[in-house]
Amino acid sequence: MCSHRCFLILIFFLASHSSVTSRILPKISVTTSTTLDVADSILKTKYTSSFRLNKQEEQTQYPSSSSLSLQLHSRASVRGTEHKDYKSLTLARLHRDSARVKSLTARLNLAINSTAKPDLEHTMHTTEQEEIEAPLISGTTQGSGEYFTRVGIGNPAREVYMVLDTGSDVNWLQCAPCAECYHQTEPIFEPTSSSSYAALSCGSPQCKALQVSECRNATCLYEVAYGDGSFTDGEFATETFTIGSSSVDGVAVGCGHSNQGLFVGAAGLLGLGGGLLALPSQLDAASFSYCLVDRDSDSSSTVEFRSEIPPDAVVAPLLRNHQLDTFYYLGLAGISVGGEMLEIPASAFEMDESGGGGVIIDSGTAVTRLQTVVYDSLRDAFARGTTDLERAEADGVAMFDTCYDLSGKATIEVPSVAFHFPGGNVLALPAKNYMIPVDSVGTFCLAFAPTASSLAIIGNVQQQGTRVGFDLANSLIGFSTNKC
Repeated sequence: MCSHRCFLILIFFLASHSSVTSRILPKISVTTSTTLDVADSILKTKYTSSFRLNKQEEQTQYPSSSSLSLQLHSRASVRGTEHKDYKSLTLARLHRDSARVKSLTARLNLAINSTAKPDLEHTMHTTEQEEIEAPLISGTTQGSGEYFTRVGIGNPAREVYMVLDTGSDVNWLQCAPCAECYHQTEPIFEPTSSSSYAALSCGSPQCKALQVSECRNATCLYEVAYGDGSFTDGEFATETFTIGSSSVDGVAVGCGHSNQGLFVGAAGLLGLGGGLLALPSQLDAASFSYCLVDRDSDSSSTVEFRSEIPPDAVVAPLLRNHQLDTFYYLGLAGISVGGEMLEIPASAFEMDESGGGGVIIDSGTAVTRLQTVVYDSLRDAFARGTTDLERAEADGVAMFDTCYDLSGKATIEVPSVAFHFPGGNVLALPAKNYMIPVDSVGTFCLAFAPTASSLAIIGNVQQQGTRVGFDLANSLIGFSTNKC
């Protein structure tokens, strides 16, 4: 009697356990570990300072499946780094990254506490509905820590490097005459030398869409402050952008006569945010994608407008914040380490009714930020799986608290880390996207960080080598690995 009852209870327990497991890791099984090529990562840190502009490469045409493709630049930056070693470069990156995160959270808090919302009708002139592609290059050695894209400005077109930023809407570049300008690699843009440059009036819909604007002599003036001390202000105008072989007339752009901040090397900023002044909206592009190259490589990739998400991509819901349309939020169901889901409530990744919380994906933030309770759970699980590795103190790198001495090692196995999206879709991260070197002697750190803010941010270190596609029409974000 007892034996039969106990057998039934055992069957019920196993069935229940199996059901729980299937809910935790649906559809896709996640490997428990992955390989980190330590030697290759260290080698790249030693050659970062040697990247230089190769003029010959700018003239080389590369094959592309797109009828509107741009040249691909096999280099990581416009100019070499001025940092004495990789450790000082890392510290500078992290300093800028902290300022970036503070800026994003400050902007969100301001939006939540403000009810003013500007409107802009789609009055921009665009090209025909076809794919537009531009080269995307790592800006590590630019002094900005961002990613750069090559764009032609004006008529005749002058090619310049601009910072790519999914967390901004306003496009702008430095213009002569300069009241205050930072150093950039190419000559500063002269609006008087372009036949297509046209200042916007104060009553234009583009001017009214600016969060901060003034009117002087019937001309619209703009100002953008990034919260980290960086700013730009000047005349708001329309200009012709050349993206690949396509010329796009009437793009609203700030002509900055006073600019300061962490944009050294670039001529300005290309806003890829979700707002109506951002470039995707001005191009009337229902989709776009980018692939962020390894920050320590001299390779390049592309940013493509009107490009569809591949059918084999890992897909997540694209969510929007009714308080701030700039940021791209995604639906995140959980995170696994070593194949095991972290015990984190779903509410930790959700946006609340006020617009607070949630998870955004950002090209300008380097290191992924997680709420402290989420980060602690991830770090502890990772540490439990790396007890065989020698721990190290990364002097001066306060952002990271989980570091290892991997000097003398060629490769190692580390616990896998994966993002789990609704519907059972799983994005497994390469080891090099979360175990990164902070110097050239073998100190590696877990590249996640805690934040006191309720806003989580998936940064560009975790996006490296993955094409990230934004299907704005169908509210989807797609991740395609090794498709740069």
